Amino acid sequence: MEILNQMGEFVFFLLSGICGALLVIQLYYLLFVYGKLAFFKIPPKPTNAFTLPLSVIICARNEEENLRRNLPIVLNQDYPEFEVILVNDYSEDDTKWLLKDLCAQHHNLKVVEIAEHVRLKHGKKFAVTLGIKAARYEHLVFTDADCVPASGQWLRHMADAFTGGEEIVLGYSPYYKRPGFLNALIRFETFHTAMSYLSYALAGNAYMGVGRNLAYTKSLFFRGKGFAAHMHIPSGDDDLMVNQNATRHNTTVCIHPDAFVWSEPKTSFSAYFRQKTRHAGASQAYRPTHRRMLATQLVSAFLFYVTAAVTVVIYPMYWYVILGFYITRLSVQIAIYYPIMNKLQVKGLIWGLPVLDVLYYSYICVNGFFALFKKEVKWK
Repeated sequence: MEILNQMGEFVFFLLSGICGALLVIQLYYLLFVYGKLAFFKIPPKPTNAFTLPLSVIICARNEEENLRRNLPIVLNQDYPEFEVILVNDYSEDDTKWLLKDLCAQHHNLKVVEIAEHVRLKHGKKFAVTLGIKAARYEHLVFTDADCVPASGQWLRHMADAFTGGEEIVLGYSPYYKRPGFLNALIRFETFHTAMSYLSYALAGNAYMGVGRNLAYTKSLFFRGKGFAAHMHIPSGDDDLMVNQNATRHNTTVCIHPDAFVWSEPKTSFSAYFRQKTRHAGASQAYRPTHRRMLATQLVSAFLFYVTAAVTVVIYPMYWYVILGFYITRLSVQIAIYYPIMNKLQVKGLIWGLPVLDVLYYSYICVNGFFALFKKEVKWK
């Protein structure tokens, strides 16, 4: 009996030790990675006296209604010299005729038409490449047809970020707040993803960007041979491009609220899961160092919750130990997350943090596992 008690105590110390070690790993990421963004000071307004000419590139397939609503907002940005390259990727709706009307009204709109080929199937990277080749200017800004700049100053802020000689500018694209739990989960996942890639960029280790609000130079694209290294992967025109070309010195961030680009979120779980599976497929092609650092953060958080739950179930009499671990992590999370949520305009999500955090890590880890076995063949 005494031996069994000793074994029980050993197992408890083992589980609680593992839980404590996972807590330490999590505290490192919270304080020394995400803390970079928590204490980052956003420049109040653009300071560039000389405005760089910009080429805005948008790829669209069957996006007539989104283009009708959003493209005029992009075309009417308060910026002295820019063009908009709209790549119409063999749309089957009336996009072509809408663009013809808009071209008559806006001299800075240029349309690139891609005709469907019965034997040749291509993804978004092909469309993006054609848009880049058609661009007149060196500095390129990217967004999507379903995206809306937060203000007429979007391009001024993005251009200002280039004036230090940087070649990549990482913007932020949040989703609109809508009723329902799915919306809260999507906005939390988007916040967490942005918090991660922006924090690492500020730490000099940028690993991805989001194509809804991203900028880089034309020369960087061609110097890195475009998407040649990962053309076989349907997604990744944004994050893999950054992952392949970002360095400690050529990448910066632009997260002024006037530079946000807003999007409508998915409205069904199935559509959201398909989107996330496609994105997870691209992350498999990240640099090994980036895959390891992201996996360590994600898996350690997931295992922290699993180990804590198992320990409490087996040893309920020691609940206070695990509760102490949990409260420590949650307190540091709130201290770091809240200023970031305030910067990224999702501070209302702080009230759902205990639930959303568990669901986020559980879903990301499970979805990432199943994405290893899924083949995605299209971008739209």
